[in-house]
Amino acid sequence: MTSITLRKLEAWLQELDRFEKPKVLLEQYCTSAHVASQILYCAEVQFGDIQGRTVADLGCGCGHLSIGAKMLEASHVTGFEIDPDALNILSRNCDDLELFVETVQCDILQYLPGRFEKFFDTVIMNPPFGTKHNAGIDMKFLEIATKLASNTVYSLHKTSTRNYVLQKAAQYGAKGKVIAEVKFDIPQSYKFHKQYYVDIEVDFIRFELN
Repeated sequence: MTSITLRKLEAWLQELDRFEKPKVLLEQYCTSAHVASQILYCAEVQFGDIQGRTVADLGCGCGHLSIGAKMLEASHVTGFEIDPDALNILSRNCDDLELFVETVQCDILQYLPGRFEKFFDTVIMNPPFGTKHNAGIDMKFLEIATKLASNTVYSLHKTSTRNYVLQKAAQYGAKGKVIAEVKFDIPQSYKFHKQYYVDIEVDFIRFELN
């Protein structure tokens, strides 16, 4: 059982640096400290999938999920990210907290799984939803995650796509269960945004590998 409380985990994640100039084509939105702490704490306290486990974070961005997993005492965490600017922010965040998260800069759609196949106990991710020039990318992330994980995958997906996501997961050899429905607050980050915040209904899903 983790020694850190949920409130403390969220407070620490709240202090992390975020994207300075988010890139629209990469759908860069930070996972909020509240959402990140809730899903990580659930993965650990309810299922024991973080502490002492090897964990991968696909599309790790600034590192909220990666760093949170390390704070919950994952034995090793590797964050995969295509954007070097995001990895620089993650590195600063790790330095500030004196934590180590291994990072791999790559396009996971081209580079993985390779030697990482079934390498990790648990994969956690907040994949692009595929809403801006990236249709279907969330399912590509999920397929790769099921190849990297030996036990479980935790992921966020738009509630409106729930049935499709669960069906595709079954094709990948994973049994998905919706753990919670959350509101994902998307701040006004790009010029095409007309509102300060938009709430998107998102499923937090646990996929168990067969």
